Amino acid sequence: MLRHIILILFTLFGLSTAMAQSEALAEDYFNRGEFEKALITYEKLYTTERGASKYLFKIVETLQQMERYGEAKDKLNEILSRFYSPTYAIEMGYNYQLMDSLQLANEYYESAIQYIEEKPNFTYTVARSFEDKALIDNAIRVYKRGMELQPEKNYNMQLARLYGDIGDVESMFSNYLDYIEVNPSFIYNAKRAFNDFLSEDSNGPNNLMLRKQLLKKLQTSPDPFWYELLSWQYIQEKDYKKSFLQEKALYMRFPESLDRLTELAVIALDDHDYNVSKEIFTYVLQQAQDIDTQLLAHQYLLDIGLENATKKDYNNLQTKYLDLFERYGKTPQTLALQLSYARFLAFNLQETQEATGFLKNTLTLNLAPFQENTVKMLMADILVIQEKFNEALIYYTQIQNNLKNSTLAQEARFKVAKTSFYKGDFEWAESQLKILKAATSQLIANDAVELKLLISDNKYEDSTLTALKLYSKADLLAFKNNNIEAIAILDKILSDHRGESIIDEALYKQALLLEKEKQYEKAIANYQEILKDYRDEILADDAYFRLAEIYNYIYNDTQLAKEHYEAIIFNHQDSIYFVEARKKFRQLRGDDVN
Repeated sequence: MLRHIILILFTLFGLSTAMAQSEALAEDYFNRGEFEKALITYEKLYTTERGASKYLFKIVETLQQMERYGEAKDKLNEILSRFYSPTYAIEMGYNYQLMDSLQLANEYYESAIQYIEEKPNFTYTVARSFEDKALIDNAIRVYKRGMELQPEKNYNMQLARLYGDIGDVESMFSNYLDYIEVNPSFIYNAKRAFNDFLSEDSNGPNNLMLRKQLLKKLQTSPDPFWYELLSWQYIQEKDYKKSFLQEKALYMRFPESLDRLTELAVIALDDHDYNVSKEIFTYVLQQAQDIDTQLLAHQYLLDIGLENATKKDYNNLQTKYLDLFERYGKTPQTLALQLSYARFLAFNLQETQEATGFLKNTLTLNLAPFQENTVKMLMADILVIQEKFNEALIYYTQIQNNLKNSTLAQEARFKVAKTSFYKGDFEWAESQLKILKAATSQLIANDAVELKLLISDNKYEDSTLTALKLYSKADLLAFKNNNIEAIAILDKILSDHRGESIIDEALYKQALLLEKEKQYEKAIANYQEILKDYRDEILADDAYFRLAEIYNYIYNDTQLAKEHYEAIIFNHQDSIYFVEARKKFRQLRGDDVN
């Protein structure tokens, strides 16, 4: 008995495998346009598995591809004469449509639509059949009627998608919003759908339509997801002030977390809207009850202050740091603030001794290993600007040994190479950079490749390494935040070493420093010289990107910004800026802002 059962199972398995292979073969024939072979194979499958509708539909589709509409009609009539199915009726109607018999086609379509009057549970099946034939108007009609017949059913999502397909944006918005009302978790999918129809132009017709519908929803039912969506739309339009108003209203109604406000402040900051970012962080600070959120807000407010500070503002900033330490203390919880203050002392006030002493006190705290090594990293950086290179190298090496294979360890190895570069030990620097080319951190790997190329391209050109030594000196001065002196040394390279391969590097480095000093016209001249004389060299995409950013954020020249982002998109597809350039180009053009 058992042997017979096993034999039957093996037979069934063999048949199933054979049919699957035949089906795959038929599909392959169909896709390659070998319709006669596909038809024969599908007919064999239909005969073997009599009544399998999927094979009948494939037979009909194959016959239609061969324009043998009469035979397709006969196949469908054979079924419809035995029992009525709305999906077969739609297939028959579509066959008549292909024969240009539109009156007959519509009769069959209408019969399928009427079928749901008696059996509304077939709404989805009938509508999907119309969708499969791109008969969108009929599909919409069926979904809408199905909801009328069964109010507990919700086809708003399907309707929204179909309205989007036919360009009825207002109805698409409306149906998605209706669906969100009963299924709020769909809001994230809705945002992705809306992105295809919105632009940065707040007065664009689609933007106005969505905003109008959201405001109407808010008036009738002030649920949190309407505030969230309206805030999200304002972010797409880069109107962070209005987004802040929505987030603030949402927080006042549901004061559970300040995370959304903090995220908005960071988005505004990343987009260089310092005023709104400062306003939001100030509000967060006023509302925050927990120390971590307060410290985070304070930290960002200090960073914003430093971003646009001049030397005359430094005393006021230092007072703010000291007041915060007086209030919150110097503990592991305030480590980020302590690191920020030490960096401020060393790189802004140039008080390196005081910064080092401050960090030595920080190291006496009960810090976790990663925290301790983060402090040592900054200690080493400050030793570098003091030109105590050997001491700095000891710290960097300790970090590598303490946190093997971590991103911080890789950063420390890169700084070993950079410190060796500052010392003029180009061979050792290059050996370290070769290892870092395979770093898991893409940013570190890219920096390592760039510095290695700088050394290897220039060390053989001049046996005295004069230009390379001048460049490393300028690079060190830039690290010390002595930008004016660094610019002057780079000027010397540009005047005394014309024709050497280091010139494009010097132009680019100087341009970055000129930007920091807000000398944008001079920076632009440098970038343009790179594109004129070194268009085919490695820094061309960097120059395009920096020019695009200046025109975008400093001069608000949308057209010139677009032109330079576009140059990266079309001419530098392998650039590390490619993704960002494409995103910003689309934003400026008014496409989606994903």
